[in-house]
Amino acid sequence: MRHKNGGEVERINISSGTPWEPIVGYSRAVRVGAYVHVAGTTATGADGKIVWAGDAYAQAVQTLKNIERALERAGVSLKDVVRTRVFLTNIADWEKVGKAHGEFFRDIRPASTMMAITALVSPEMLLEIEAEAIVPNGK
Repeated sequence: MRHKNGGEVERINISSGTPWEPIVGYSRAVRVGAYVHVAGTTATGADGKIVWAGDAYAQAVQTLKNIERALERAGVSLKDVVRTRVFLTNIADWEKVGKAHGEFFRDIRPASTMMAITALVSPEMLLEIEAEAIVPNGK
């Protein structure tokens, strides 16, 4: 990839190892230059299976831990997150999910959007979260 000033910009694809990535053709996160984009992330355990069925708060915590791991592999941390998007299959869960989001981002305060959607790819998935981060200078 080329930077607007003409130099090369490295692209790093980061996989979480879940079975969805090669099937659908995406990466858990992609770092290009100073930007890190984390794909829609759900409450998957190490084996790629959904955990905490029926518990939106616990799924949000697991999802945010999964995002945190992806960010760390990209060389950044939660404090570098500037934007999150939260997709809920049941908008009534917004307070539970908002509580978990606040526990991770209370002092960071990224721009955030929370919205209801019809469904996710598996009925056990109650929510999905995307994140964007900017790499601090010198990293």
